[in-house]
Amino acid sequence: MTRHDAPKHAIALLLAALLSCQLQMPAPSAEIGASQQLVVVITPSWASTVGTMTRFERATPTSSWTRVEAPIPLVVGRTGIAWGVGFDDLSAGGPHKHEGDGKAPAGIFPLDTAFGFAPRDSMRAVKLPYVQLLPTTDCVDDTASAHYNTVVDRAAVQRVDWNSAEHMREVGQYKIGVIVGYNSSPPVKGSGSCIFLHIWAGPDSHTAGCTAFDEAKLRQVMLWLDPEKRPMLVQLTADEYAKLQVEWRLPSLE
Repeated sequence: MTRHDAPKHAIALLLAALLSCQLQMPAPSAEIGASQQLVVVITPSWASTVGTMTRFERATPTSSWTRVEAPIPLVVGRTGIAWGVGFDDLSAGGPHKHEGDGKAPAGIFPLDTAFGFAPRDSMRAVKLPYVQLLPTTDCVDDTASAHYNTVVDRAAVQRVDWNSAEHMREVGQYKIGVIVGYNSSPPVKGSGSCIFLHIWAGPDSHTAGCTAFDEAKLRQVMLWLDPEKRPMLVQLTADEYAKLQVEWRLPSLE
């Protein structure tokens, strides 16, 4: 590829990764059953802005889960978490997520693409598809746009049809991150967009709806995630995790 082709090629990779989730997700137990890597996020309540993250892995889809490390602190949305798209049958006991509510999505979601400011050549150790953020990289949160909940290069699209988007290269906390495959099968307008794992601003901070933690730990997570092991984010309150642990075949937190 030529030097001038590189930016468009990078965004194309990102879009392809996002579109890989366009098929309807199977039942949560099936998703967990096929996974060998879990990032488990637990918050004390729906309104909590803090929580913990624990990584689990297993050698095969039928092996027992092994804890990778002790739980670490993290922060979520400024108003807590809420059931995301695809979990309506479980939503009686908690809030629903919608665009602009400041809540991180609760449920089970794939971790499918890594991103950052650095060029791909310097991130070869990252096994997930990786895309360098450009000055023209936007994550569209305008519900009227055909590109809603999609990361695009606004310099490469035929028509910029959005009035609202995150200019990702301008956000310091996006120096490194992972896209959470939320609301992408296909996107339900108004149900939330641009959900990532990214660097936090500290233990007393919060996000607009993402999940954030220490930069050094996030780098470890990015290097650990392996697309062949179908990594998933499980994000729930402590009470909901306890209720769903057996049904969803989740690892013990004890």
